[in-house]
Amino acid sequence: MITDVQWAELLETRAADPGSVLRAYKSRRRRLKLLSDKGTLFLVAADHPARGALGVGADPLAMADRRSLLDRLLTALRNPDVDGVLGTPDVIEELLLLDGLHDKVVIGSMNRGGLAGADWEIDDRFTAYDASSIARFGLDGGKMLLRLVDSDAGTIPTLESCAQAVSELAEHGLMAMVEPLPYERDAAGKLVLQKDSAALARAASVAAGLGNTSAYTWLKLPAPAEPEAVLDTTSLPALVLGGVPSERPEDDLASWGRSLRHPTVRGLVIGRALLYPPHGDVAAAVEAAAEVLRSARGIPV
Repeated sequence: MITDVQWAELLETRAADPGSVLRAYKSRRRRLKLLSDKGTLFLVAADHPARGALGVGADPLAMADRRSLLDRLLTALRNPDVDGVLGTPDVIEELLLLDGLHDKVVIGSMNRGGLAGADWEIDDRFTAYDASSIARFGLDGGKMLLRLVDSDAGTIPTLESCAQAVSELAEHGLMAMVEPLPYERDAAGKLVLQKDSAALARAASVAAGLGNTSAYTWLKLPAPAEPEAVLDTTSLPALVLGGVPSERPEDDLASWGRSLRHPTVRGLVIGRALLYPPHGDVAAAVEAAAEVLRSARGIPV
C-alpha cells in the first residue's frame, strides 16, 4: 500500500521539485534484455486514462483515482513474474518517483490523442512519448495504438504516424509495440471491435509491414478464437492483450491461454482485467495470469 507519508511526499515532489523526474529516469536500474530468463514477457498496462478511458465495468471513474491506480500497479509489479509496465509519461514518472521500476521493462505509450468517444477518435495523434524521448529517458520501447476503420479517413494519418514511429524507434534499437485493432461503426455510429479471424489477420498483416524495418516490431493483439488463423500471418513476436474485462475472469484466462501456446506469442500485456478484478484482489488476479502464462509455455513453477 502507498502510505499517507509516501503520497504526501509524492505530491510535494510534484509541486516543488520537477527536476526529480529527470533524476529518477537517469537513476533507474535498467534490465539488460526484454525477455525474461524463461523467454517470456509479462507487462501490466496503464495508459487508459490519458485517452479518457476511465471506466471499468459498472464504474465509469474506476481509473480516475490516481493513488488507487498507482497502488494497484505497484502490487502487480511486486509479482516476480511481472516483467514491467506500459504507460504514459505521467504514470511512468509517478512509479519512478515511488521507486517502483528498478530492473523492470518500461514501455512508453505514444499516441493517446484519439480520445474515447470523440468524433475524431480514429485520428489517433501522438500526444505522449515520442521515439527520441523514449531513448533519452532510457525506456525499453514504445507502444502505439492503431485502430483500423475502413470507413473513417482518420485511419490514414494514424497509419502514417505509426509507420514513422516504428522507423524512429528502430533507429534507436528499441522495441516498437504496435496494437492493430480492426473496428467498424454500428448503425448508431459506435465503434465496435471486429473479433473475427479474417479482420484480425488483416490488421496484424498491416501492422507487420509498417515502417522501413520490422526488426524491432512486436505486435500486441487480442486473443483470437482461432489463434493459428491470426498469428500465422507473421513471424513477428506477439503479446496478448487483455482488452475490456469480462464478468468472468476465468473466461479471460482461458482465452489468453489458447493464444499463449502459439510459438510467436511471448507473453501478456494486461491492464484493467488484472488491476481491477471483480473480486478486488489484484495480487491474486496477477498470479492467476502468471500461472496461465507458465502453464501455456510449459514453464515449471
